[in-house]
Amino acid sequence: MVTESRAGVVPVAICVPARDEAASLPGLFAALELLDRRDVSPVLCLLLDSCEDASADVVRDYGARASLPVMVEHMVQPGANAGRARHAAMLLGLSALGGEGLLLSTDADSTPAPDWLQAMVAGARRADIVAGKVVRTVTRPNPLQDRIERYYEALHAIRRVLDPVAWEATTSHHHASGANLGLPTAAYRTLGGFLPLSHGEDARLVDDAARAGLRVRRDAASVVHTSDRRLGRVAQGLAGALRALDRDSDAIAVAHPEDVAWQYRRHAEARHAFAGGDYPSLAAAIGLTTDHVRGVARDCANAEAFAMCVVPTPPAGMRQVTLAEAEAALASMAAGRRAA
Repeated sequence: MVTESRAGVVPVAICVPARDEAASLPGLFAALELLDRRDVSPVLCLLLDSCEDASADVVRDYGARASLPVMVEHMVQPGANAGRARHAAMLLGLSALGGEGLLLSTDADSTPAPDWLQAMVAGARRADIVAGKVVRTVTRPNPLQDRIERYYEALHAIRRVLDPVAWEATTSHHHASGANLGLPTAAYRTLGGFLPLSHGEDARLVDDAARAGLRVRRDAASVVHTSDRRLGRVAQGLAGALRALDRDSDAIAVAHPEDVAWQYRRHAEARHAFAGGDYPSLAAAIGLTTDHVRGVARDCANAEAFAMCVVPTPPAGMRQVTLAEAEAALASMAAGRRAA
């Protein structure tokens, strides 16, 4: 849970990796100046990653007039590695906080909403890790990306019907992004930080958190706007995904909603089994032996960890279908629930 000072103020480190972002950083800095800082004491921790542009000059100019403390560190690595850079930014945040407080992660091409700090602190009081909502700033429309996001939003809504948890936000969403992520310093240390992955380090951290039994809250009240640029800093980030969709809309395949819903139902059953010790019924439902299920339970700290670790892929696998097929199947499932 989030730590407060004796005066009730929450120390927060806003951790930002930047690689040749001289053009984007002024927008971020302008947004930071507009943040509502009631009962929050923020410090900006900037990790300049192998910058060859004027990023350092832009940061220096901002630091001279910023209304919040600014810490800057430089690193050099031969190629872009999002996980390594993001972890270095978080380590700078840990140092700035003296080991206790709330670490927030965002990106240099992103702009947090004015109430971002308030929303993240409120979320961190209810959960162990807060994944806020990332909204693309649309300069070049991509209807297919919009459809994909709507599909996964609807699928996540089903998740919380089938597997409700007390710490989830009233208005939730489906994704987890390093552009809008927050967790207490103790939780970050427990997880070991972002792994040195070239991409997907943010989703991996959130997945590892759930498997470790930490409560993940996907909170749509926390909003960060991010660029929809097509030239990003890593090959397989959002920019690369948008470029791929621009080129080849027929290549999109998504998980079949019935298979995903199967897992959601089993997660709920696993939570109940862990609480009541009814492992034989769960084992039969997920196709494992009772001894195997009991063994997993012994290694799990709580019901959340157990649910995330014990539930396998569906018996027929996780089918990949076209987006149109998935949308139709999801609509059919929704109609069936309304008729029930």
